Amino acid sequence: MTVTSKPLFAWRGPRAAGVLLLAACGALVLPVSAQELPHMTVNAQAARSAQAFEGTVEAVRKSVLAAQVPGAVLELNVKAGDRVRAGQTLVRIDARAAEQGAAASQAQVVAARAALEVAAAELARKRQLYERNYIAKAALEQAEAAQRAAQAQVNALQAQAGAARTQTAFHVVTAPFDGVVAAVSVERGSMAMPGSPLLTLYDPAALRVSAAVPSAVVAAGVQQARIELDRARAPIHPTRVQVLPTVDPGTLTQQVRAELPVGLEGVAPGLFARLWLPGTGGADAAAPQRLFVPRTALVQRAEMTGLYVLGEQGQPLLRQVRLGPVQGDQVEVLAGLSAGDKVVTAPQAAVRLAPAGR
Repeated sequence: MTVTSKPLFAWRGPRAAGVLLLAACGALVLPVSAQELPHMTVNAQAARSAQAFEGTVEAVRKSVLAAQVPGAVLELNVKAGDRVRAGQTLVRIDARAAEQGAAASQAQVVAARAALEVAAAELARKRQLYERNYIAKAALEQAEAAQRAAQAQVNALQAQAGAARTQTAFHVVTAPFDGVVAAVSVERGSMAMPGSPLLTLYDPAALRVSAAVPSAVVAAGVQQARIELDRARAPIHPTRVQVLPTVDPGTLTQQVRAELPVGLEGVAPGLFARLWLPGTGGADAAAPQRLFVPRTALVQRAEMTGLYVLGEQGQPLLRQVRLGPVQGDQVEVLAGLSAGDKVVTAPQAAVRLAPAGR
């Protein structure tokens, strides 16, 4: 029997030459085997003595701008969601009646000043006559009284004219600070009455989370509080924590206010939040066990959140999980995972080796 030896690799055609060139350049990428996938073994951890309290995002600086004078709304320059600057004109109310009243008051001031000039001239003549003994002192005193009355009338009408001018300024509503328009309560052409709200403004750079916390928990300390806004974010360290001194007699809770850092995107008043208050006693051995995985190991497909877990043969299998709170770069898995499972920490590499449809 004749044995013919053949080369291990048979290079044929230009395609083989291209592969040889890639191999020579170090650019030939071989598929990664399942055993080489980076993975970690999930271990159960004792739950920390931490408690979560439901809260709400609030604005530290919030203002409800209301009308001070009656009138029709002529201009409405903003809508909900607009950013405004301090001093910017937001609403303009019809001020024609107020302007006419201010003009009438100013005209009365001019007339009073003319009467004052006449009284002053009459007083000067009476003084000259009195010095020459042509009139009695009573006539001089009467002229002085008339001059003082004319001066008082001028002062009163000037104050009235100033009040009328101030009244016209109430017809223009401006922003008291830089902020965002949260709500608009009027429309162009509607009637504004004194005390009726026009719009609501808040400062997005000053937000906080307010939650009702039992007094017993507050007494243990709240300085290590953490804020959870959503599961896609890591827990946030508040810049300042304030506890209101009053206690609700019905629930025996106190309001805890944790201020958020400046510059958070997608955060607005009214959003749901959780205020986590970790205990100081460490882990509780009798507490239920918790499983944590890196956030980078998660896979999001449409509305499904999953993890790649190595099967019995070492192949990566996609498994749907239900997540819990986020702690730093770790996230708790509430369902879909067991202690001892091997989770792939590089899901991009597992996609190429996963069985079809998984």
